[in-house]
Amino acid sequence: MKIYRAHDYKDMSRKAANIISAQIIMKPTCVLGLATGSSPIGIYEQLVDWYRKDDLDFSRVKTVNLDEYRGLSADNDQSYRYFMDKYLFSKVNIKNKNIHIPDGSNEDAEDECRKYEELIDSMNGIDLQLLGLGPNGHIGFNEPADCFTRRTHLVDLTESTIEANKRFFEDASQVPRQAYTMGIGTIMKARKILMVVEGEKKAEILKKALTEEVTPWVPASILQLHPDFTLVADDAALSLMNI
Repeated sequence: MKIYRAHDYKDMSRKAANIISAQIIMKPTCVLGLATGSSPIGIYEQLVDWYRKDDLDFSRVKTVNLDEYRGLSADNDQSYRYFMDKYLFSKVNIKNKNIHIPDGSNEDAEDECRKYEELIDSMNGIDLQLLGLGPNGHIGFNEPADCFTRRTHLVDLTESTIEANKRFFEDASQVPRQAYTMGIGTIMKARKILMVVEGEKKAEILKKALTEEVTPWVPASILQLHPDFTLVADDAALSLMNI
């Protein structure tokens, strides 16, 4: 486990973007696993800036996103496909055929999950997976549970996750109650994992995830077992960890 301390959100975003840009430069045909939410926005903005300065080329990069709300089509302004287009895809030279996100409009959960797993396998897996950390320790939409999920699956979102995500909607009643998400096993097969965490509100769950027992009741705790895991977090998020 490698831990990089950042002074603030901007510093965290730049440090994480450096790691992703190095991956792209070292392997122009890499497969990036991407995440949504407020934490990665600064990373994407930094990557776009470097692209505009001709420091990065996304023309052969392939991407797979962690998750998507079930019931939202790609053109819905609250979908994760829309989010990724807004902050990254529409601003760099990535090819549309190389962008992959679960199809939230597919009501056949078994079919969608199987196809997404097969897609990732067909690309020989993920080179670098970007993660955020949920307030209850979830990664992707893998919520606390009795066991770690292996593969892409349909999940019922917890009330705490719905509450955390309602800021992106007019009110909590509009937040979808289900989502397609990569499983813990799928995430852990990525050759590299990069997590970004910021803010004092995440300090307690971050400490629990990385310094206490590995348990499916704190899904992110499994990252302790990954052979190439990197954390970039700001001072506030690391305030309870003795590093």
